[in-house]
Amino acid sequence: MKITHTTNTTRTGMEYQDIINIIIGTVLSVLGWFARQLWDAVQNLKEDMKHLEVDLPTNYARKVDLDARLDKVDGMLNRIYDKLENKVDK
Repeated sequence: MKITHTTNTTRTGMEYQDIINIIIGTVLSVLGWFARQLWDAVQNLKEDMKHLEVDLPTNYARKVDLDARLDKVDGMLNRIYDKLENKVDK
């Protein structure tokens, strides 16, 4: 009579490898979601910067306009200075 030893190859519960695979899968999923959120945020910032570059010259005084106005102010100050000089001379 021959005695053979049979092993039970069916799994009855979760093994350590299954737990590790679930943990690694969950961590990678969270990291992937976080990376996607960062990517979308950077893309939104780039789009906002493009809009800002286009809108900036129209919302602020241009150098030519500012120079013209400062020339007017400079002219007024020169006239005031001349009037004061004439008053002191008298």
